[in-house]
Formats: sequence, structure tokens, C-alpha cells
Amino acid sequence: MAPTAASRTLSADALLREAGPGDEPGILACIRALAEYEREPDAVENTVDMLAETLFGDDSHAFAHVIEREGRIVGIALWFLTYSTWTGRHGIWLEDLFVYETERGRGYGKALIAALAAVCADRGYSRLEWTVLDWNEPSIAFYRALGAEPMDEWTTQRLSGGALKKVAALAS
Repeated sequence: MAPTAASRTLSADALLREAGPGDEPGILACIRALAEYEREPDAVENTVDMLAETLFGDDSHAFAHVIEREGRIVGIALWFLTYSTWTGRHGIWLEDLFVYETERGRGYGKALIAALAAVCADRGYSRLEWTVLDWNEPSIAFYRALGAEPMDEWTTQRLSGGALKKVAALAS
């Protein structure tokens, strides 16, 4: 794919760009590889059709940047907007950052984070945030090297499955 205003050539054979229709199979393959890395290989319920609707449908609220190398997607950053009541501005929540192990060390992860930081800067967003598993030392070291700070005083909370349904029933 030829570089556009929303893309950046990383090397003679690698391009960072915004995801577009047709990228869903490559993105899903990265999601599955990430789930494998995070020790949850059977957790992915997502499909190519679901990704198409989520990323490119009429009511899409999620976005993705990809690293394409030699015609294959080898890295992804999937994200969506957040809102800070304190700053009164949007931010970006990085849901997934993944680069295939064979492609690491080429600067692709850093380029993906930099692309999202640039979106924040260009649009006046106040923050770029994500979570990382506490056992994932290589990623934690990578994020620290970029200047990311841990938010140790915050604990992620989640309702899902039966608990989500039980709480939802309280609204009726």
C-alpha cells in the first residue's frame, strides 16, 4: 500500500498506517497471537466480521493502526477514545499493542505508540493510557523506557459474564 498522510514508511519493506477494510484477517491473527502470548489462547471470541463492524462500520468507535511488512500485518495498535472529566478532554485507551515476536526489535512497537501519541497531540487529547499484565516484564521495561508511568494507586475493575447480567438486572 502506498504511503498516505496517515501512514509512515518505517523501512524499505515496512509501513505504519491506519487500518482499513480488508485488514481484518491480519488484525485478528495478531489478536489471537496476543491472546496466546498472554496465556489465554481460547479467550478470543472476535471474528473478521465483528472486527469489520467495530472498526469500519457506520457506528464504529474503535480504531487501529497496523504495521505492514512485505504485504503482511505484523503489528497492531487497537484503540478507542476515553474522556477525562478532570481535564475536560478526550484521551486514547490503547486496548491492544502487539508485534509478532519475529518482528520485534525493529522499532515497530515504539512507532505504533508514537503514532497514537501523535494523534493525541494533534487532536489536543490529554492522555494515552493502557494496562499491562504485571508478569509481562519485557513490555513493562519497554513502556518505562518510553517514559510511561505506572498508575499503581489504581486497580482495574471489571464486570463480565454472570456478574454483568446480575447487575444489569438491577436496572429493570
